[in-house]
Amino acid sequence: MATKLKLPELPPLSLYAHLPWCVRKCPYCDFNSHTAGESAPRERYLEALLQDLAAESKRASGRELVSVFLGGGTPSLFSPAQIGRLLDQVAATFTLASDVEITMEANPGTVECGDPAGYKSAGVNRLSIGAQSFSDESLRLLGRIHGVADIERAVTEARHSGFDNINIDIMYALPGQSVSAAIYDIEQAARLEANHLSWYQLTLEPNTVFYARPPPGMPDDEQGFEIQTHGQARLAELGFEQYEVSAYVRDARPSVHNLNYWSFGDYLAVGAGAHAKISDQSGVWRYAKAANPQQYMVGIEAGEAETELAEVTAPARLFEFMLNASRLQRGFSATQFASRTGLTAEILRERLRRPIEKGLIEVAGADSWRVTSLGQRFLNDLQAEFLPD
Repeated sequence: MATKLKLPELPPLSLYAHLPWCVRKCPYCDFNSHTAGESAPRERYLEALLQDLAAESKRASGRELVSVFLGGGTPSLFSPAQIGRLLDQVAATFTLASDVEITMEANPGTVECGDPAGYKSAGVNRLSIGAQSFSDESLRLLGRIHGVADIERAVTEARHSGFDNINIDIMYALPGQSVSAAIYDIEQAARLEANHLSWYQLTLEPNTVFYARPPPGMPDDEQGFEIQTHGQARLAELGFEQYEVSAYVRDARPSVHNLNYWSFGDYLAVGAGAHAKISDQSGVWRYAKAANPQQYMVGIEAGEAETELAEVTAPARLFEFMLNASRLQRGFSATQFASRTGLTAEILRERLRRPIEKGLIEVAGADSWRVTSLGQRFLNDLQAEFLPD
């Protein structure tokens, strides 16, 4: 049975669109991506996305979108004309905020990068480039098909095409990587004038090639932490402010889309394997689309766009709020918790007692808290404190 919510207002609303194909699957990747490249049925898939958008518009109920994110896979395997058709339909179907952020992921390789000027003309205003490393040897070990020269070319072309909001993805704790090598990657991204960096640790996720066959020379936990602390210090010296566990910005333009995720906002979803969360006065709900692209297209064509709605129960709302809020450097408040979950602030205060006693969370102000440096280091342990009983 649905749990009646007491929301003073609905949270911001975003849209995620998943474009699932890659030229080659990376051995560390656990995302819903599929090797196809040029053989992918892109036109058929695009038509399915357009139909899916029409179904999702009913869930929006007139609410405006604050952000749109085209993720993958490698969305830049789709042409600017195809991306333009998709974004035109988004604009025709939904109300967009006047400053809506529209992000597209792209990889630096010649085949994968596509045409930055074309994507800018299509309506994309933020580009997220998957560099991962500025070492050709590390890129080879990671199974990437681009080289360091491709990264510089991709960022330069994006700048010349008018993009002034560019994120560069970089991983650390790579096989055989030293502190100085990780710092070098950061410095090279800064040299290219990226205004946003996603700097995150390589982890061996289940159902990946690296998990089954770990590469030699992986740093242990202490080595990874040493790289992290030195890297964070260098990022600060270069003017990057950390606002989330793996997100750094130096022109006061954090990712609107990701901040909405981390703040327990709402998001609609189109595309194979895309997940959504939506709130209304009857409850908080999640649903997902079929993960296999072929099944997804067949389902959409048959008018069956998603799995059944699943209610996010009160205990799960507490956990999910803290799972995300604990990643943010700015902390969180009782007011925000109550407005996003429909639960009372007293429930949060009670569950915060033990993490505060352990030194994982500290008081940041009147009815507000933030994660301590100890809590940031042992974030998984902290988040486990809020698991439903």
